[in-house]
Amino acid sequence: MNQSIHQIYNYNAQNMHHINDNSIDLVVTSPPYPMIEMWDELYKHLNPQITKHLSEGDGQNAFELMHRELDIIWEEIYRVVKNNRFICINIGDATRTINKNFMIYFNHSRIINKMLSLGFQPLPTIYWRKQTNAPNKFMGSGMLPAGAYVTLENEFILIFRKGGKREFKSLQEKELRMNSAFFWEERNKWFSDIWDVKGTNQRIINSKSRERSAAFPFEIPYRLINMYSIKGDTILDPFLGIGTTTLAALASNRNSIGIELNNDLIPIVNKNISSSKDRLNQYILKRLEDHCQFIDNYEHKKQPKYYNDFLKNKVITKQETKIKLDILDDIIIEDEKIIAIYKEIE
Repeated sequence: MNQSIHQIYNYNAQNMHHINDNSIDLVVTSPPYPMIEMWDELYKHLNPQITKHLSEGDGQNAFELMHRELDIIWEEIYRVVKNNRFICINIGDATRTINKNFMIYFNHSRIINKMLSLGFQPLPTIYWRKQTNAPNKFMGSGMLPAGAYVTLENEFILIFRKGGKREFKSLQEKELRMNSAFFWEERNKWFSDIWDVKGTNQRIINSKSRERSAAFPFEIPYRLINMYSIKGDTILDPFLGIGTTTLAALASNRNSIGIELNNDLIPIVNKNISSSKDRLNQYILKRLEDHCQFIDNYEHKKQPKYYNDFLKNKVITKQETKIKLDILDDIIIEDEKIIAIYKEIE
């Protein structure tokens, strides 16, 4: 695939009217977490009853009504996703004190229940351990018993599939699947159920609506896109934010659709994309560089059996022999879409 197409829409993803039924190959997203205070105003705007429940100290009903707003989007996702395709949702639980009562709100469990009711099949969850250097991570009264609380340092990447295993029937699909393979050492790292990935800078400059992006780091969607789709697939993020999923799709030679309700973030997304080519290419080249270093270390113990003619490098398995890594040659931003042009690494 020598080009990919990316579309960004500014509306509420509860009605994804621009997207046809059964047209999306993969969803990678992170919604606004219910019961995290920075998202209160958003949810209050969507349902004024949430304001009433929070003011009355009724956290449980506020939590449920927030999730009912998300439910509408999960229902739309079921409509637009193709059969046998994946949905990846990054979500964290929330702790909050309401009316002097401190408790946890299990966002991940609530989403799992809804996805099951829609007919999605649950797959093993990834636990994202967010690295932190904070010296005082506990919540509560320090060293005194029965007064402190466990700190939440993990978030969830929930993985679902609509229907059974995806089949690759045509010769073109099979070839693209081989070209989209990942390295043996990446497989061992990516398909672990615990990811240690450092968080990203949350500050947004020149935003009228909020100071924090709440964005996940680029590594998260980049891994998921490479794990659960092939080149030429279309990736959807209904909570686009500052555009991290679109950037990961650009780097992976996939098409993408991003939807963002907050109009103030759209110029930030466009700026991030227009200035991304060199940064994304460095990331792609680093992936090959890391593989070369891995092979150098591997050869101290054992000789690899296979060779990738495209990358001109040794690989561990036969499935890696047709991997093609594409770098961005140009990014063209038009009124309705973004076109990325690629060339193969030589």
